[in-house]
Amino acid sequence: MIALALVLVAPLLAAAGATVYLVARATASREALLAATDDAWAGGATIEWGPSRYATTFRALWDDEGLHLRWDAVDPSPWHTMTKRDEHIWDEEVVEIFIDLNHTGRDYYELEINPANVVCDLRMVSPWPDIEGDIDWDLEGLRTRVHARTDAQGATTGWTATAFLPWSGFRSLPSAREVTLPPEPGDTWRFNVFRIKRPGGPQEPAK
Repeated sequence: MIALALVLVAPLLAAAGATVYLVARATASREALLAATDDAWAGGATIEWGPSRYATTFRALWDDEGLHLRWDAVDPSPWHTMTKRDEHIWDEEVVEIFIDLNHTGRDYYELEINPANVVCDLRMVSPWPDIEGDIDWDLEGLRTRVHARTDAQGATTGWTATAFLPWSGFRSLPSAREVTLPPEPGDTWRFNVFRIKRPGGPQEPAK
């Protein structure tokens, strides 16, 4: 039996007939959204996936300045070893999103956040099987935060990651030339959200 990392996936707007996620307008401040204040996120539609022990929820909101994202990850033992921006943190535990502005599957944006708020973001020039990415490309103005969650006894129950992606930061993507920024009502982007959980820990990350 081969034990692999759990990859918890919620595909959205990925193909014809896929689920459509409607992004509501934010009514709270950017700081309240980054702080993961529950009232601030009350208007965001929630998507949940994964087994209960590692359940993940995702929400998104928008305002005139950018896109706000939130992941809530149930996890009694989140871990990481990488601490530098743009390390290959997808080899450990992360939440992540892929955003395809013009529906071509090329020059799309990838963002990954680990439980210590270490970030990797890049421009994916082309997808598998001819994978080419530009890891030196960063979304200008990106802000992220991570909040550890505990129960009444102080035991770890999970973590929450929030992110602010300014519309202006997308402008240097080649795919942005074919879309309106900020998006107009009714515009659609393709995106996938993921959670990678590796129960084997740093000693056996592939399990």
